[in-house]
Amino acid sequence: MDYSIVGQHEDERLAWFYTGLRKVLDSNDHLFVSDPDQASLIINFVDPSHPKPFRRKAQAVFVVSVTEVDPPFGGPMEKGYPLLVRSLCNLLIGLVREGEPLPNAHFVTPEQGHYVIAGSVGTDEYFRAVYERIRPLATSRLVLNNIFHTDLPEEFWNGDAITDSISRAGKKLDELNLLPTPFPMEKYLTARDQRHLKLLYGIGGLSYGNLSARLDETRFWMSASGVDKSNLREIGRDILLVKDYDAEQNAMVMSVPPNVEPRRVSVDAIEHWMIYREHPDVGAILHVHAWMDGAPSTEFNYPCGTYELGVAVADIVRESTVPAEAVVGLKNHGLTIVGRSMDDIFQRVEGELYQPVPMS
Repeated sequence: MDYSIVGQHEDERLAWFYTGLRKVLDSNDHLFVSDPDQASLIINFVDPSHPKPFRRKAQAVFVVSVTEVDPPFGGPMEKGYPLLVRSLCNLLIGLVREGEPLPNAHFVTPEQGHYVIAGSVGTDEYFRAVYERIRPLATSRLVLNNIFHTDLPEEFWNGDAITDSISRAGKKLDELNLLPTPFPMEKYLTARDQRHLKLLYGIGGLSYGNLSARLDETRFWMSASGVDKSNLREIGRDILLVKDYDAEQNAMVMSVPPNVEPRRVSVDAIEHWMIYREHPDVGAILHVHAWMDGAPSTEFNYPCGTYELGVAVADIVRESTVPAEAVVGLKNHGLTIVGRSMDDIFQRVEGELYQPVPMS
């Protein structure tokens, strides 16, 4: 993957991080390009008091924001997450001088993940560890595009028993306190930045988790991106029918009602599509930002919506003793839980889920 670096990094302390990061990226065969619009990975050095976002021109561009943060860093929501949102990035690295020879590097993800690389290690080990945190971004392919066909049969315009089960499941998650409060982007983003996010990703807010259930051999219903999962009602906006994945256009294909401005489906649709196609006994899939002891986990924390995350999860489902009852940990992220129905999933895992997700 080609990468580029933008923002101000001339300060002596940031220049040191810039040099070390370039060295480790180059040594792992990532090619530096001077034109950021030609890169798939952007390293954006930002001022914490006025973080300037890099405005992607395409969805399939990952942005890592790097900034210095005054100690103490605190939890991810105190200083890190507002900076992540304001700089419109996929990963924030907050460098904090806390008495170690090197700054502690605090990593914050859109899923509210938070982990730290200690500044007490040697320089080479430090940047190898930094790269390992960036590598899932540097080697992943987003599947965010949607193709909308206004061919949903009229009998489904108001939903069916399956969409009703998804709606009930969303309410159940809320009752179990498994739906983190959607992050108030309007508090941190200008109206212009919010329009840019909606244009690029088709979302008007950040929310967490998703639900889906099979309709037939090839199609499944799934919650939309950026919606309140406890209030899933309108077909085409809150719940969509996924009918295929178009590999040539790298896009999920939706069947929607006419005269409805559809939302994009959840970014995890490619992962659910892989599981449903391979395992006919799977009738429902639930993704939550919670954890369950004993769940086998993916090796890398690939970002949501990437083909690679879908493959990693599908591999673990395939290796499960009973694939239709698999519980898969997504490293530093949450769980994907499959079942024969939504009711089956909740009967198996209720009382076993807990927060927060352990970070490593």
